[in-house]
Amino acid sequence: MAVSPATYERLALEDPDSKWELVCGRVRRKPPMTTEHNEVETELAYILRSQLNPAEYRVRSDSGRVRKHATYYIPDVFVAPTAAVQSFLGTGSLEVFETALPLVVEVWSKSTGEYDVDEKLAEYQRRGDLEIWRIHPYEKTLTSWVRTPNGTYTETLHRAGTVTCAALPGVIVDLATLFALV
Repeated sequence: MAVSPATYERLALEDPDSKWELVCGRVRRKPPMTTEHNEVETELAYILRSQLNPAEYRVRSDSGRVRKHATYYIPDVFVAPTAAVQSFLGTGSLEVFETALPLVVEVWSKSTGEYDVDEKLAEYQRRGDLEIWRIHPYEKTLTSWVRTPNGTYTETLHRAGTVTCAALPGVIVDLATLFALV
């Protein structure tokens, strides 16, 4: 049975211990992740936070949602403008970003790997997010999709070295550091 965005948001706020997503009006619980997934997600969030000015950007790790129509996803990591984050303060509402974000990241997991690629990455592109990363902790790769001025995306597979974030000037991720714990 399809649920409305308002019903979904109530559910997500009333059950904060579960990570609920809404896909085309259908509620789905985000499954638990592996240790490798969690290590990469946590390390990436730390790397991003250490390079970003909090007056300009905030990093979210497995919290907050992005929305396009009746679909809400919880990305593993994303960066949002500070002003957008502050707009939620004092409202008691669910943190849901409907406008394009500078960076949205999914870390591959055995439990979500297929739908991350088939569903989520395509939805982030439809949202117009400026840069989208899929990190594979077992293959130790980072695939980036960078939005071009005409609205298409350029895909690049990174296997070693550093990755410069096109949407966040000055942000560089060293893959050896990112994958050091896995």
